[in-house]
Amino acid sequence: MNSVDHSTEHWAPSRVTDADRRHVWHPYAPRHGAAENLPVAATSGTRLHLADGREVIDGMSSWWAACHGHGHPHLRAAAHRQIDRMSHVMFGGLTHRPAAELAERLVAAVSVPDGPDGPDGTDLRGDPLTSVFFSDSGSVAVEVAMKAALQYQRGVGRPDRTRFLTWRGGYHGDTQGPMGVCDPDGGMHALWTGVLTPQVFVPAPPPRGSTAETVDTYLAQMRATIEDGDVAAVIVEPVVQGAGGMRFHDHALVTGLRRVCDETGALLVLDEIATGFGRTGDMFVGTAAGVVPDILCLGKALTGGFMSFAATLTTDRVAAAVDSAPGGGALMHGPTFMGNPLACAVSLAALDLAESGYWRDRVPRIAALLREGLEPLQDGADGADCADVRVLGAIGVVETRSPVDVARVTAALVDRGVWLRPFGRLLYTMPPFTCTDDEVRRITTAMCEAVVQP
Repeated sequence: MNSVDHSTEHWAPSRVTDADRRHVWHPYAPRHGAAENLPVAATSGTRLHLADGREVIDGMSSWWAACHGHGHPHLRAAAHRQIDRMSHVMFGGLTHRPAAELAERLVAAVSVPDGPDGPDGTDLRGDPLTSVFFSDSGSVAVEVAMKAALQYQRGVGRPDRTRFLTWRGGYHGDTQGPMGVCDPDGGMHALWTGVLTPQVFVPAPPPRGSTAETVDTYLAQMRATIEDGDVAAVIVEPVVQGAGGMRFHDHALVTGLRRVCDETGALLVLDEIATGFGRTGDMFVGTAAGVVPDILCLGKALTGGFMSFAATLTTDRVAAAVDSAPGGGALMHGPTFMGNPLACAVSLAALDLAESGYWRDRVPRIAALLREGLEPLQDGADGADCADVRVLGAIGVVETRSPVDVARVTAALVDRGVWLRPFGRLLYTMPPFTCTDDEVRRITTAMCEAVVQP
């Protein structure tokens, strides 16, 4: 039998591209006839080193996960230490220090020592989050959250509560349950209408800066919708709606939702997979709003983008109902790689970086530079196809009037040394917190030039 040489020197960029074209499926892309994908040879800091020798700034933080840049020495050291001890062991019937320590630290990180009070003096913090379920990805973390909410309602004697309420414009993942709470019309899963369990949708949340009266009216509509139906839980992305449209809203909505859920018996699920660990300028949005949800989903930057990992946190009240006989006796989920020691160890190191607070000065600085660089488009820069510009924390969004020509715009950005991945009518950036001022300016300049009509 002839041996096959898999050494690096026999994998020239052209061979990578050819094998990729012949065999590999990419996200939200056709298997045949898709645009050619750029081979990456290495990463370092804020940069992607392409196989053809070019270098681009990773203005996406590799889908918002690599917030501390690529190959951060603290994360790499943690991975090396752990892999020499134990890279994986099944989590059924076994445990280990990285998982136990990470659970303890996450519970502490999401605690809210002081929360806002309602008009009647009611504490809106909710019960503390105390239970942690580890999984493989953000989408699975949402699956687990939805399953826990349904089991909770069974456990408290409300098995009729079987649906989820959310607002339009949201995105929560690509697996079966999360697809059902993504926007059914304007989102990425309209193909599955009639197949997915019908959920309950209200209009998109009022945009950031709305009046208190507008927010109160909107929350009253949500309350009435819950009271009229069979809602088990409300699930939302707090303050930033991510892949569903990159829209921003106010913390007051999160605070109000806590009150609405308390009054109606629905659980509050916050999906902070994209917003957690500093991206918006808050360590966690819920914490900044003075609110503890009943269930919290974390992912992406949980490992600093080093590897796929996620966590679903619940209160003791939720866990006790799930553990009850009517609730099922246990949370009925168990990923093969649950509690992976290597992922836990890297997450602990990423939590070190997040808790160091270095980003607390950096994120506002990035926000200021994004506004400075992008807001001229709002004033009608010559030839720019721009409908809106919005910035929040280390997130900059240019919404165009017509759908983005992804191939043309991506090529224009790469030519300018920047990697971004536009979709629909959105060209946006979520740069690593470690970007220099010059790198952020380079990103905004490239974005401005890319949206000029050819």
